[in-house]
Amino acid sequence: MTYATAADYTEFTGQNTPPADIDRRLSRASERIDELLTSAVYPVDDAGMPTRPADADALQRATCAQAAWTLAVGDEFGVASAFKTVSIGSVRLERGGSADSAPARYAPDASSILQLAGLLPGYVIDGSPW
Repeated sequence: MTYATAADYTEFTGQNTPPADIDRRLSRASERIDELLTSAVYPVDDAGMPTRPADADALQRATCAQAAWTLAVGDEFGVASAFKTVSIGSVRLERGGSADSAPARYAPDASSILQLAGLLPGYVIDGSPW
């Protein structure tokens, strides 16, 4: 299931024309959003789509943010995590941070949109019994 359309993407990004493969990219971005929403609780219809307009809007915007981010970083499939440095011609990219940390899989804006909408699940951090 895809949470956003090509028209949603162009409105979100302000671009006049979406990339030629935007439908596939939005589908993949929706999969990443579903990963973030693991354990989230919100009302959905029989097709699994959110029924509250605010939730649907947040999922749509988060999906557009995720698709735009993967286009910007050029790593739609997450393969950069396999390499610390990548060189193509005169361009050389080196992953920052510790040697053990993988590059981000999710767009920071996408997770912020979901968090502000109250859709990201909370975490119990103290570990004490209920």
